[in-house]
Amino acid sequence: MPRFEIRQCPACRLRYPQPEAAAQTACPACGGPAAVVVPPFEPPTVPARPRPPNGLLVAALLDNIRSAWNVGSMFRTADAAGLRHLYLCGITATPENPKVAKTALAAETSVGWSHHNDALALAARLKAEGCRLWGLETHPEADNLFEVCCQPGARVVLVVGNEQSGVDPALLGVCDRLVAIPMQGVKESLNAAVAFGVAVFELGVRSPGG
Repeated sequence: MPRFEIRQCPACRLRYPQPEAAAQTACPACGGPAAVVVPPFEPPTVPARPRPPNGLLVAALLDNIRSAWNVGSMFRTADAAGLRHLYLCGITATPENPKVAKTALAAETSVGWSHHNDALALAARLKAEGCRLWGLETHPEADNLFEVCCQPGARVVLVVGNEQSGVDPALLGVCDRLVAIPMQGVKESLNAAVAFGVAVFELGVRSPGG
């Protein structure tokens, strides 16, 4: 694991972390010389924990996500939450895109994925295989994410749509359930990758029936 040091510029007082082996010694703000004020250290790590056996969420369907950065972030979140697979549909970028890899930080190697041109056809196949599709969308008929429950043994695939247009209406129409994250401020929605993170951790550790 790489080690870091904390540097500080005596002129502008900017304090910032930097990899131990980095050749750059100038302050990124003013260009003056920055001194090491905290010697090299290793970032804290958390031991891997076993995936909760009763989690509802097994996979996610990402349809027409326009930002490759968001896709990479979703890969990293999927790995952390124990998802088994990401179905990348439409224009959603795949891990071959360097922007995905940059934000996924190698999570694309630990989470299974596949690309599908037609999310609607994929949804029909998943339902035929016994999966339940839950659409994450701000919709009048959507249930509060934090209040939903599901039957024991359900295999839930979370459906997330485009950052601007939302989930394809036809795809919403075949979802078994719609869920939404309640908003407390003036904005009506979250960034897609942030909303995905909230949902997968809520559903990924939820026990069936509660």
